[in-house]
Amino acid sequence: MTTSPYRLPCEPESHELLDMRSSGAAQRALDYYLKEEMCASAPNDAFFSIKPGVSPEEALVHASDLLRSAAATAYESASSHQGNQRDLAFSVVYLIDMAKAMVERSLQAPQTQDGA
Repeated sequence: MTTSPYRLPCEPESHELLDMRSSGAAQRALDYYLKEEMCASAPNDAFFSIKPGVSPEEALVHASDLLRSAAATAYESASSHQGNQRDLAFSVVYLIDMAKAMVERSLQAPQTQDGA
C-alpha cells in the first residue's frame, strides 16, 4: 500500500461551518434559492427603466438607435466567425434588421387620435 505524498486538507471544525452557515452571504443565497417569495422578482424591481415623461416617439427613436448598434455588433461578430457560428450571427443581424424596420415604420405611421 502506498500513501499519498500530499497531505489531505484538515476537515474544518464545526464552529467554522456554523460561522459560514450564519454568514449574511450564505443566508441570502439560501433565501434566494429556497424561499419561493424571494425567487419571484418584484414588478417594480426592473433592471432597466425608462425615464418618466419620455414620449412614445422618443422611445421609438432610441430603440431604433439601440437596434442599429446591436446590428453593427452582431455584424462584426459574424465577420469574425466561420461556418455555423457565422450563420447564427448573421441570423441575429437579420432579426435585428427586421425589428429595426418595424420600429422605423411605426415612426412613419400617422399618429391619429381616433384610430382611423
